[in-house]
Amino acid sequence: MTTDPDAYFADGCGRCDRFATPDCSTRLWLPGLLTLRRIALEAGLAETAKWGHPCYMHAGRNICLLGAFRGDFRLTFMNAALLKDPEGLLERQGPNTRHPDCLRFTDNDAPARLEPVIRAYLVEAMTYADRGLLPPKEPTELTLPEELVETLDADPDLAEAFAALTPGRQKSWALHVNSARTSATRLARIAKSRPKILAGKGANER
Repeated sequence: MTTDPDAYFADGCGRCDRFATPDCSTRLWLPGLLTLRRIALEAGLAETAKWGHPCYMHAGRNICLLGAFRGDFRLTFMNAALLKDPEGLLERQGPNTRHPDCLRFTDNDAPARLEPVIRAYLVEAMTYADRGLLPPKEPTELTLPEELVETLDADPDLAEAFAALTPGRQKSWALHVNSARTSATRLARIAKSRPKILAGKGANER
């Protein structure tokens, strides 16, 4: 994965085989991404790279992250549950996202049109970072697929490793297995996932 922001804007995140090719999503949305980069830097945020993407920080806190996809590009806010979102522009990134947390764009000129709003949201997020505020923790109920429960019951080593995972990593495996349509596929995914679970990793980690 890319570890340098400049490399991201030049070649992409490095997470797929389109990296450093004309087909990379970063190339498609580069003008809009560069506008978002400028806005973040002018707001006083420090630029780094995390998870292969440009990440912008303030007061030791991750504030937002840039991302490019085939159909859109996004500015994703960390701790988005704190944001008031008076314009109602924040969207959930997927059905399992708890709070609306991103500004999604399908037009390279859109960030420039929304620049005053983006700046206001960044300032708000930076203010919370200065104050050390975090969203209140919300209880989560983890429902494991039946196949995973049965496998854990039959494999003590795997069960111990799974119990030691963070709640977020446990949830990632539940979602990964549950997204398979058939029981056979769910079982195959569990078997393939065993080494990563034993290594203490989540479904989205390499």
